[in-house]
Amino acid sequence: MSEKSRIVILGIFAADTAYKAKRLPHIAETLMGSGFTLGPGGKGSNQAIAAAKAGGKVTFISRVGNDPFGAMALSAYAEAGVKANVMKMDGVSSGAAFIFVDEVSGDNAIIVAPGAAGLIGIEDVDANRAEIESAAIFMTQLEQPLEAAMHGLSMAKRAGATTIFNPAPAHAIPDSIYSLCDFIVPNEVEAAELVGHAIETDEQARAAASTLLDRGARAVIITLGARGALYHTAGQSQLVSAFSAGNVIDTTGAGDAFLGGFATAISEGQAPIGAVRFGCATAAIAVTRPGTAPAMPSRAEIDTLLRSS
Repeated sequence: MSEKSRIVILGIFAADTAYKAKRLPHIAETLMGSGFTLGPGGKGSNQAIAAAKAGGKVTFISRVGNDPFGAMALSAYAEAGVKANVMKMDGVSSGAAFIFVDEVSGDNAIIVAPGAAGLIGIEDVDANRAEIESAAIFMTQLEQPLEAAMHGLSMAKRAGATTIFNPAPAHAIPDSIYSLCDFIVPNEVEAAELVGHAIETDEQARAAASTLLDRGARAVIITLGARGALYHTAGQSQLVSAFSAGNVIDTTGAGDAFLGGFATAISEGQAPIGAVRFGCATAAIAVTRPGTAPAMPSRAEIDTLLRSS
């Protein structure tokens, strides 16, 4: 893979503390859980590891604290083959996340405290200008400050990189960001927040995607959980079905797995629909395993599922 095929991802690391139980506790209530895991997480970090394990050549830009969670992050990147352009900060903790996992359905609810990564700014993007401008793909999200995400997207767009924007977690964003997005990739909850109406049917998903196109995005992908994903452009609208790779254990990292797989496929020159299928296969395997980054599948596993489906 050439240097031009590199994927550069700006985002946060957070140590995932995941608790499995029947439901979330009420205020002042204590519940007994049925499981616990601790491992590397954060949307950008998960996406970087997913892309690298799927065969991508990945650089990850972030900040961590000079603490055990920061050491966990750097170890995870070394193991996955991610180039870590990560600033270690004294006196600031690494990010951490509380994750509730429903022990029956595998669905999740998450609280993230970004810690050091919450201090990511325009200066972090500028310090990595050479990496971003030589990349084939630049991808970012909204767990770090919006200004840094927009600066990275703008820099990458001017340099001719393909830009992928994951507007997560959902909150209001300026209309000026849409024209910076070759692909904007929300899930159905995030898309509903952006367009102001529910997304419960395929028709509602297409209407939401058309709204995001009208705002300036070149292509929209809405991930729909067990229903798969919608790929939507001015000239094409196609639903890609989800894959089944076994029993669903934990959906926490599904979207990140999809994005890591999708970015890798695009960096290799696959057509967008093929890349969406590749992303769906990556996510299908990830949800059959506990945790987030540790659940990301290898390229061989993804290729096997694609061949068998």
